[in-house]
Amino acid sequence: MQITIVPDAHAVAECAADRIADAIRSSAARGRPAALGVATGSSPLGTYAALAARVRAGELDVSGVAAFALDEYVGLDPHHPESYHSVIRRTVTEPLGLDPERVHVPDGAAADLEAACADYERMIEEAGGVDLQLLGIGANGHIGFNEPTSSFASRTRVKTLAPQTRADNARFFGAPDQVPVHCVTQGLGTILDARQLLLVAQGEGKADAVARMVEGPLAGVCPASALQLHRRADVVIDRAAASQLRLSDYYEYVQEHLPGGAA
Repeated sequence: MQITIVPDAHAVAECAADRIADAIRSSAARGRPAALGVATGSSPLGTYAALAARVRAGELDVSGVAAFALDEYVGLDPHHPESYHSVIRRTVTEPLGLDPERVHVPDGAAADLEAACADYERMIEEAGGVDLQLLGIGANGHIGFNEPTSSFASRTRVKTLAPQTRADNARFFGAPDQVPVHCVTQGLGTILDARQLLLVAQGEGKADAVARMVEGPLAGVCPASALQLHRRADVVIDRAAASQLRLSDYYEYVQEHLPGGAA
C-alpha cells in the first residue's frame, strides 16, 4: 500500500479528490468514461465536496462517468432518507452532476436478493469493471459492509451487520433499533477486482482500524487488511488516523522520496 499522511481532514479530501480526478482523466484519455466505486458514511463526504468544487470550476469533466455504490440496507425503502440510494443521490449524483441512469446502488428491496446480488455483479462486469474504488473504514475494520471474518474471495451478497456497525450508524437514524440488521454489500473479492483502491480515514477513532489494516496480519477479522493483497491500494489519512502506525516516519519518508518524483 502507498500510505499518504496529511495534516487534517481537509487535506485528506483534497488529496483524495486529486487522485479520483486523475483516474477520471486517465480513463477519458484512453477513450472510455471512468467507472467509479463510491462509498457512503462520513469519511468520503469531504472528498465528494472537493470533487464537486472541481466540476463546478470546469476543471473536471464527469460526463459519461458511471458509479457503483458499495452497499445498501436490506428492507429499507429506496426513498427513505437514509437508504444508500438516497445518500448517494444527495452526496454524489447531484453534487457532481452525474447521469442518474449511470449511478448504480445494490437493490436491498428486491424480492429475490440472491438474484439482485448476481445482477449487480453482472452490471459491474458489463461496465468493464471499476477503475477506482473509494473506501472508508469502519472502527471494526470493515470496508463496504464486509464485517469481520468476511471471506477475501466473497462477492456481492447479503450480510448481517455487526452490533458495533449498527450502533455507529444509529446517528443517521436517531436510534440503534431503527438501523436495519441486514445489508447487501459488494464482497471483498469484488472490491479487490477494482483497478485502483483509494481508502480515506480521518480522526483518532479510526486509528486502531487503520493500524490493523496497514501493519497487522492479513486476517479476516480485519476485512480492510485485504488491501494488502492489491497491487495498487492508496491510503490517505490525517495525522490523527495515523497516530497508531508504528512506521509512520517511514511512510512520510517514502512520500518525500517517491520513485521518479511522483506525487
